[in-house]
Amino acid sequence: MGVDVRWWPGYRGGTMNFSSEPRKRARRQGPAMLRGRHIPQTTTDQRLLDRRGPADWVHTDPWRVMRIQAEFVEGFGLLAELGPAVSVFGSARVLPGSADYDRAEGIGAELARAGYAVITGGGPGVMEAANKGAVSQNGVSVGLGIELPMEQGLNEYVDIGIEFRYFFVRKTIFIKYSQAFVVLPGGFGTLDELFEALTLVQTGKITKFPIVLVGSDYWSGLLSWIKGSLLAENKISPADPELLHVADDPAEVAEIIQTAHNHQGAGAFP
Repeated sequence: MGVDVRWWPGYRGGTMNFSSEPRKRARRQGPAMLRGRHIPQTTTDQRLLDRRGPADWVHTDPWRVMRIQAEFVEGFGLLAELGPAVSVFGSARVLPGSADYDRAEGIGAELARAGYAVITGGGPGVMEAANKGAVSQNGVSVGLGIELPMEQGLNEYVDIGIEFRYFFVRKTIFIKYSQAFVVLPGGFGTLDELFEALTLVQTGKITKFPIVLVGSDYWSGLLSWIKGSLLAENKISPADPELLHVADDPAEVAEIIQTAHNHQGAGAFP
């Protein structure tokens, strides 16, 4: 008996093409998923921050406020019972098999063994590696993604994940549910998270919050500039550089965080 292949996805009229076609690029927008030509050319953040006409905002911003509120509620509800957690940051461009990828995977594993959930931005590179390390030790692996023009989605090692529209909502969730930051080599996004955490600790907005820079060679120039320029010109206090710990070994990273939390006591994180 013959098979009618006209309904098959690969059918092109007269012949059957069994080779798989490339998947269309996809973007998640909250619970919605769009592919191909249906993906907007701008992100929600861009549309929020773009200058509007004199009356346009009256009709649009109130609804945006509701969407922002919904993202906070979603994030708070998802992670309310997470327990002790550490956020790991670093470049999305790091490839599997590289030194930074292996180090991030080791850090994820060490943190999971120490009883911490591992939170990342949910993307590739360092984020994927840290999530993978946590999963390898049966730890809790969390990904907080973000809508970007070249959306890649959450990596396959994320067990608990959410994709945000707004950067500032995502940043709040990172801070609220983390008891420490681990920062591996990265670019602008990594530096953004690092200095935001530093500012919040420096100003007392968050307390008892160790920040560990991983890769002494990579961060040496930045640390020299902080001490040689910021501190030397009295732009920061003498104690401020001490807010940063530096480590190279994954076990050392976990030990620094555990020691800081043990020293601060069980009541350090309300």
